[in-house]
Amino acid sequence: MRSFASLDEFSAAVGEHLGHSEWLRVTQEQVDQFAGATGDSQWIHTDPERAATGPFGGTILHGYLTLALLPAMMRAIFDIEKVQLGVNFGLDKVRFPRPVPVGSRVRGGAKLTGVRETPAGHLAAVRMTVEVEGEPRAACVADTLSLFVAP
Repeated sequence: MRSFASLDEFSAAVGEHLGHSEWLRVTQEQVDQFAGATGDSQWIHTDPERAATGPFGGTILHGYLTLALLPAMMRAIFDIEKVQLGVNFGLDKVRFPRPVPVGSRVRGGAKLTGVRETPAGHLAAVRMTVEVEGEPRAACVADTLSLFVAP
C-alpha cells in the first residue's frame, strides 16, 4: 500500500501509477448475493448449468459488481493521512472490455490522473483498471472520482 502524508503529497503524485490491490477470487455466492440485492438475476450470472452452454462457457460477474469492488481495491492500494473524509463522487467513464468468469481472480490497478481543489474538498480522478489473472485484456477500466476532505 502506498501511503501519503497529506492531500498535498497525494496531489503531487498526479500522473503516477499508485500500485495494485491483492488478487481476489470472485465466487458464485458473491454473484448470487449481488443479483439478489439488485434484482438482476439474468441467467448468464446466476445459472451455472445454463451458462455452461452459453457464450462464455460459464457464469460471469455483473459489470456493476466489478465496479462495486473498486472502493475496496482503492483502499488497499493507497491511503491519505490527515483526511477527515473520503467519499465516492462518481464516474466519468466506464468500459467493460472483457467478461470476468466466476471463480477467477481479479485485482485493481490505480493511476492518479488528476486532483483539483473545490469548495467541498479535493476532487481526485483515479483510473482504475481491473485485471483478470492470466488474461491480457482488462475486464474493466473506470475513471473514478473521489472527494477527499481534510480537517
